[in-house]
Amino acid sequence: MGHLDHAAFGWLTPVLSYLMAAIGSALGLRCTVRALETSGRSRRNWLITAATALGTGIWTMHFVAMLGFGVSGTDIHYNVPLTLLSLLVAVLVVGVGVFAVGYGHDRVRSLLIGGLTTGIGVASMHYLGMAALRLHGTVHYDPMLVGLSIVIAVIAATAALWAALNIQAPIAVAGASLVMGLAVSSMHYTGMFAVSVQVAPSRVELQGATTMQFIFPLAVGLGSFLFVTSAFVALSPTARERAAYAAAERLTETAAP
Repeated sequence: MGHLDHAAFGWLTPVLSYLMAAIGSALGLRCTVRALETSGRSRRNWLITAATALGTGIWTMHFVAMLGFGVSGTDIHYNVPLTLLSLLVAVLVVGVGVFAVGYGHDRVRSLLIGGLTTGIGVASMHYLGMAALRLHGTVHYDPMLVGLSIVIAVIAATAALWAALNIQAPIAVAGASLVMGLAVSSMHYTGMFAVSVQVAPSRVELQGATTMQFIFPLAVGLGSFLFVTSAFVALSPTARERAAYAAAERLTETAAP
């Protein structure tokens, strides 16, 4: 049985992965709040941005945490197509949940459907990412911990969508995002503690890409995307601000001689 190290770089990867989860959650919640203030094409675009940010943030959290994952007695590579598929699943399934909330007429029903869908999407992303692992040995899972990780994902997703529906103040959204980041991180490490590896030493070269060849540059790229998108959302005026600007312009035009 190989010894599993979940934090090969100490607290660096857990802290960075938590920050990625919190930033993605904050951005996703903020975009969902913006979407609910609008209608038509604008609502759709904000919801797409929310799904992309939340899905990307959760995926980046997972693989930043995986930078610190190691198994004694074997190297670790990643299957590139499966890893990219896990990112696509994260964005698409989270998108289904976000759109269910954004366009649902019955809030309770929309919240339950959106939370369940988004939570399952988060869990699917996690275990697809784990399926992309290539190592000399066999990976086993504790079914109880796997089930617990899925329950945590569904509860976290439902809580996040509830916050999007009921919390609008930026400070409150920030607080909800910190909690959501903690919940997503808890889901990840619960799933990781479910893992055990039976190492089978071999001289056969592993297929796939190493962490530094593929996961690290992709995680850095997606992290940069989150920061740039955060700046865009922060600088973009809200519906109330646009209405205030329009009212001020009309008042100026009326007062003009």
